[in-house]
Amino acid sequence: MLMRIGGEEVESAKGAWLDVINPANGEVLDRVPAGGREEVDAAVGAAEKALGGWSATGPRERGKILFHAAQAIRAGRQDLARILTWEQGKPLAEAVDEVRGCANVLEFYASIAGCLSGDFIRLGPAGDGVVVREPIGVCGAIIPWNMPAILMAWKAGPALLAGNTLILKPSSTTPLTDLAIAGIMERSGLPEGVLNVVTGTGESAGTAIVTHPGIHRVSFTGNTATGLAVREAAAPSLKEVSLELGGSDPMIVWRDADLPKAVQGAVRGRFYNAGQVCNAVKRIYVHEEIAAAFLEQHLARVRALRVGDGLSPGTDMGPLQNRAQLERIEHQVDGLREGGEGRILTGGSRLRGPGHDRGFFYAPTLVSEVRPDAAILREETFGPVLPVMAVPDLQGAIREANRSPYGLGASVWTRDLGIARAAFEGVRAGVFWVNRHLTVPPELPFGGVKESGTGRDIGVQAISQWTRTRSLFLGW
Repeated sequence: MLMRIGGEEVESAKGAWLDVINPANGEVLDRVPAGGREEVDAAVGAAEKALGGWSATGPRERGKILFHAAQAIRAGRQDLARILTWEQGKPLAEAVDEVRGCANVLEFYASIAGCLSGDFIRLGPAGDGVVVREPIGVCGAIIPWNMPAILMAWKAGPALLAGNTLILKPSSTTPLTDLAIAGIMERSGLPEGVLNVVTGTGESAGTAIVTHPGIHRVSFTGNTATGLAVREAAAPSLKEVSLELGGSDPMIVWRDADLPKAVQGAVRGRFYNAGQVCNAVKRIYVHEEIAAAFLEQHLARVRALRVGDGLSPGTDMGPLQNRAQLERIEHQVDGLREGGEGRILTGGSRLRGPGHDRGFFYAPTLVSEVRPDAAILREETFGPVLPVMAVPDLQGAIREANRSPYGLGASVWTRDLGIARAAFEGVRAGVFWVNRHLTVPPELPFGGVKESGTGRDIGVQAISQWTRTRSLFLGW
């Protein structure tokens, strides 16, 4: 599959290619061009050419195109979901949900197209003021491999509605779904050059986007170390940068929680997409009075999960997306085991044998009796491994929840409104759920604090980050 620049399918100028691997069996699915500086230059040229006409188009007309694209994506969700499962690994049902989520985000931005406005300010006898919001111009977006369809919509929806043109770089391991969606958006009326997809590695295409002088804003989703490098590389050109980075979300289960509901939420919140979600449940703090019952029910549910090819009927959890990620999880769990930092109740190893021998499969893993200083509680564990700790009181749970350097999401499970409020006020996280985890509707802004990043994706608030204000003084 080829890149999409200026409405055309384009090869790499150097003739280099990248293999796209099926994580369920290790086989090559397809290949895409290994783009770099030359391809980003071409994309910026196409985006600059399209910018004048696109920014001059009324917001409602831009919204109509996003709506038509959302309808087409929803109509083609089964085909898109199969592509997503092939390249990413998640079960087909999860892939269908993600594609629907992509359409939902675009529909949301289409629905608020008529609400884009500035401000009128009465300044008294001297005059009046008008604050006008305008597009930033040519922008860039870099997205990871875990949720390529929905994260593409998170970036493209508000950026394009605001009147910007966009150069998007998907992950080099999951570019196919994003390329297919870009084609649908163009066929739905998006003018040539408004959305350009440049495939390539982070070192080549990603660096070129971040450092290009013709790109004025970059939105990045990925791990914290890479996000810090993006911010540093963008600084000399004074680019605006937003970073949605890693997370180590705590889940607090209070003694009055609906136990079956909390167990179900923990299983989905951790093992959805094989645990490869930035705002997944990554640590559980359960009140000591119900810890034994919670662990018993949770362990039974985890052991019942069926792991296999995402296209196989009945699969609950697919493989990890790539070999490097599999090896990273192995290293983290092996370190926990060798350091005596916790007790592995189930899982704790790569899956082998029929159906698993060629893919990147890791067993769903549950850990108890975790030491407070265990690395698994400080680091982000981007895979199907979940530590569970008993706590005596809410203040202890909040204290432990805040020990992580991350602050993306958190949840509390309780029937007590006072407990919910105290947990929300005490835990430092950009997104907080009560009796729910992982759900991210497009109406609410998403982002973290501390090492989980800066800026916000989605919500009405995201529009302000894809625009600049100009002030007009009217003297009378």
